Amino acid sequence: MRIRAFALFAALALVCGCSSAAKVSSAGSATPGRSHIIGFYNLENLFDTFHDEGKNDYEYLPDGGNQWTEAKYQKKLHNMARVIAAMKEDNGVWHTVLGVSEVENRHVLEDLVADEQIAAANYQIVHYDGPDRRGVDVGMLYDPTKFTLLESESIPFTFAPSEVKFDLTPEEQANFRTRDILMCRGLIGGEMFAIYVCHLPSRLGGKGVDTRSRGGEIAYNHARGLMEKYPGIKCVIMGDMNDNPTDPSMAVYMHGRETLDEVQPEDFFSPFLSMLKAGYSSLYYRGESNIYDCILVSSSLAKAPAGTWQIQPIIKGKYYGRIFNKPFMTNQSGPYKGTPFRTFSGGAFVGGYSDHYPTYIVIAR
Repeated sequence: MRIRAFALFAALALVCGCSSAAKVSSAGSATPGRSHIIGFYNLENLFDTFHDEGKNDYEYLPDGGNQWTEAKYQKKLHNMARVIAAMKEDNGVWHTVLGVSEVENRHVLEDLVADEQIAAANYQIVHYDGPDRRGVDVGMLYDPTKFTLLESESIPFTFAPSEVKFDLTPEEQANFRTRDILMCRGLIGGEMFAIYVCHLPSRLGGKGVDTRSRGGEIAYNHARGLMEKYPGIKCVIMGDMNDNPTDPSMAVYMHGRETLDEVQPEDFFSPFLSMLKAGYSSLYYRGESNIYDCILVSSSLAKAPAGTWQIQPIIKGKYYGRIFNKPFMTNQSGPYKGTPFRTFSGGAFVGGYSDHYPTYIVIAR
């Protein structure tokens, strides 16, 4: 595991929402030194220009379908760093933890954190090469002055034991490959946390409800195991779920609850569920707004004792999540007006950012 550092704690004033129909929040705030920002960002196909053995990265080579040259790669890095820098500019501080997805390898994360826009943050990196057929992994950036890493684990996707009813045949299950789930256990201000970074199976072909449900089940069961081993541990499950928080992967298998009053000791609080119902979104899929980029927190963090880390309301005093959406990250005209400004559009390189907006929460005590 390679490590690079970055500095942060919290103060918040973020623009939130996502589309011509999506909502924009008023500024939130957090107290420097007593608050932390924990977030997630799908970097949308952050590939370098070299072939990785065993990975299907051929589209992202100079002679591949996307004609992925060094200039395009550097533009992509610059854009991703610009978003991270913009979040810091709005917050006044860097994230304590930032989970990421759709990264090809450790090398691209090393290049990202070295970009001059965020080099001063000195991010640390946690990354494992995974089995995904498309060649993309999840990873985590963190500030070692705020988050003390104790251990990390790459949790493989398995089909058993499970309560999920699968549509895949035994042969299809044997050949199935997807991203592992990253778990990082560490300390924030002396309290133990487990951070899970997920990128659940895609919706390609309208499939995957069962495998996404299984992914949610894997993350939840692993977290429950840590809760038994380390009573009081505070767990955060984040990622591109390829599902809305109303879908079974989160609502059923992660035990995601919409309100704090609903959260029981075995449950997770799902702050983006109420935001989805209120019209917020983090991306568009098939022309519809969604929040696939979700963060859920264990009851120990949602309903924490006074004087310990607890999730905070950061939008209008009632929403506990935030979606970061700046004009430069959004199409301002044309048929895709109001949607995320992507790297490619209609097969052509347009030099945008990502098809997802980053999301995050604030904790304080």
